[in-house]
Amino acid sequence: MGREGYVPLFETKEAKGRIAYKIYAISVFVGVCLIWVYRATHVPKEGLRWAWFCMFGAEIWFGFYWIFTQSARWRPVYRSTFKERLFHRYEDELPGVDIFVCTADPTIEPPTLVINTVLSVMAYNYPPEKLSIYLSDDGGSDLTFYALLEASHFAKHWIPFCRKFKIDPRSPAVYFGTTSEPHDTEHANQWLSTKKLYEEMVDRIETAVKLGNIPSEIRAEHKGFAEWHSVVNSRNHGTILQILIDGRDTNAVDIEGSALPTLVYMAREKRPQHPHNFKAGALNALIRVSTVISNGPIILTVDCDMYSNNAESMRDAMCFFMDEEKGHEIAYVQFPQKFDNLSKNDIYANSFKAVQRVEFHGIDGYGGPLYIGTGCFFRRVSLCGKKYSGEYKEEWKKGMEGRAKGSVVELEERTKGLASCTCEENTQWGKEMGLKYGCPVEDVITGLAIQCRGWKSIYLNPTRKAFLGLAPTTLLQTLVQHKRWTEGQLQIFLTKHCSFIQGHGKIKLRLQMGYAIYNAWALSAFPTLCYVAVPSLALLNGISLFPRISNPWFVPFAYVTVAKHAYSLVEALWSEETVESWWNQQRMWLYKRTTSYLFANIGAALQLTGLAKSAFTITAKATDNEVAKRYDREIMEFGSTSPMFTVLATLAMVNFLCLVGAIKREAMGDEVGDVEALVLQFVLCGVLVIINWPIYQGLFLRKDMGRLPTSVAFTSIGLAVLVCLIPMY
Repeated sequence: MGREGYVPLFETKEAKGRIAYKIYAISVFVGVCLIWVYRATHVPKEGLRWAWFCMFGAEIWFGFYWIFTQSARWRPVYRSTFKERLFHRYEDELPGVDIFVCTADPTIEPPTLVINTVLSVMAYNYPPEKLSIYLSDDGGSDLTFYALLEASHFAKHWIPFCRKFKIDPRSPAVYFGTTSEPHDTEHANQWLSTKKLYEEMVDRIETAVKLGNIPSEIRAEHKGFAEWHSVVNSRNHGTILQILIDGRDTNAVDIEGSALPTLVYMAREKRPQHPHNFKAGALNALIRVSTVISNGPIILTVDCDMYSNNAESMRDAMCFFMDEEKGHEIAYVQFPQKFDNLSKNDIYANSFKAVQRVEFHGIDGYGGPLYIGTGCFFRRVSLCGKKYSGEYKEEWKKGMEGRAKGSVVELEERTKGLASCTCEENTQWGKEMGLKYGCPVEDVITGLAIQCRGWKSIYLNPTRKAFLGLAPTTLLQTLVQHKRWTEGQLQIFLTKHCSFIQGHGKIKLRLQMGYAIYNAWALSAFPTLCYVAVPSLALLNGISLFPRISNPWFVPFAYVTVAKHAYSLVEALWSEETVESWWNQQRMWLYKRTTSYLFANIGAALQLTGLAKSAFTITAKATDNEVAKRYDREIMEFGSTSPMFTVLATLAMVNFLCLVGAIKREAMGDEVGDVEALVLQFVLCGVLVIINWPIYQGLFLRKDMGRLPTSVAFTSIGLAVLVCLIPMY
């Protein structure tokens, strides 16, 4: 029973038109079952039995995987918040929020990029005295520390400017790069002066980065630089922890005399003999350190390239946590990961709009979305291993009152030990407390563990994007990033962290299936390779693997193919994508499954057998000018030698040679095979050739530096010819 007079702070609505979708899904399922029946009852008595069973195995997997994806489409829900109600009821009781920003390499993640993210979250429309921002620098770079020090000075001008003129976004680089000088005189004057201060700051930082050193006079201005005297390298140093702005200090004010958020720099201790557990280890160190310094009941985790694009998103999250009836059961609020550097038609399919606009809403209907590692607001106690109890009620003020007393120097010294290499020894950190260790996608298993402890999560996809970051701008970056994600997801699927094992009896079956959509990504590699190569090679030899057009069994194959892709196109258009971007998705669907997923299977197998160790690959955030120009023109970027490119080019050439060979055979009137029975194979092979057009351009037509290297061209052509010469019988 709800309390009398209760007015919620958020609203949940189920999607409309689900009956029509369910009829469609049932019809496709019937078609899939008929395909299975055909394969099982029409096995050739001789000839290509191995090819037939390869196709049968691939179709069984595709059918079961499609069933997994229906869990995310059966009952999607959509959330909205009432921030004005929050303001009227709880403006004076808003909880403290600790914001964790993580960076790991000053070369790949430039300091100016990092501080723009930091400045954007410092300027949230939220009481500044209740904000504490922590930058974890796993690169241990004095250049990053210097950039943050400069940002702490600029924040005194930037935050009041944002507050006064209510601007969005609050990343200085993005704001000044996308807005022109205002017409209002007062606004224009402050706009110009603030922009000048920002440009001067950036110039000082970039000069230091270019020189690779901080000038001695600047080093003398702040005690923090002395911490680097004992640093051997980025992997061998003690804890460096500096409180650059102490929000408790009444003198820590901006140019208008208003309070500033707390700002902390941390480079946790690293020693070669101690595992550092990558990003999960950094976040766990931040959880411990922040408990002493600020102890905010809410924690926001955000990647260093994901700046805040919506100053109100923090209040959106609070509408869920502070709702009197349902807020107490919510562990985290996940915002989607979106990008502001996508090309017009998203050439590398990095937008994930189907995931963000459809799948995560569907998973939200059964207990909440996955934690994706960034743009997520947590209830601190849920991250620290607490199980949900129906009687649980957060005391928001208690967290703020629990922060430690003492001077800045005392706090720095007291908390350094919490970020040491030995702090976690003989504890539950990385197991039952904090983010979990032992997997490259620690975020996913952490979110699952929280949900298995009885908590729920929320997915919020507001009209104005909450966070924006940088997507990969080359094909290789995209494939490598997906290889890392997919490898980690597969490790989850094949271990005790599998949602069907860990979540059994703890979360709903459809939520378990929702996790499996992503955990089982990599397993699509081999069925896809089978469908890409086997029908084309059979076509070259005039061997049919599908029913004749006049055969009734042709109908389920045609229906499932057309219905699935037609719905995919409708879903893409509904998600505000273009037809061309949908086509790019189909291309990248093929490329990722035949390279990223293939190598992810190999990597996961090596790690699970102990033959290799986990590694964390950071996606580069800086782009060469020529590469950037080709990206803007949506020209696919190869430009380097990679085993992934060799695989892609070889498969593309196999399909091309098979199609040309089959057409030549039919044109010359060779009586090999039944043409009517080869129609589906002709269509499939032809579509694959069209999809691979950018590869043919990279092999033969392009002259720029982004083309496929000559060595890849010779290798792939040679391998393709060899494969086509292998007898199919």
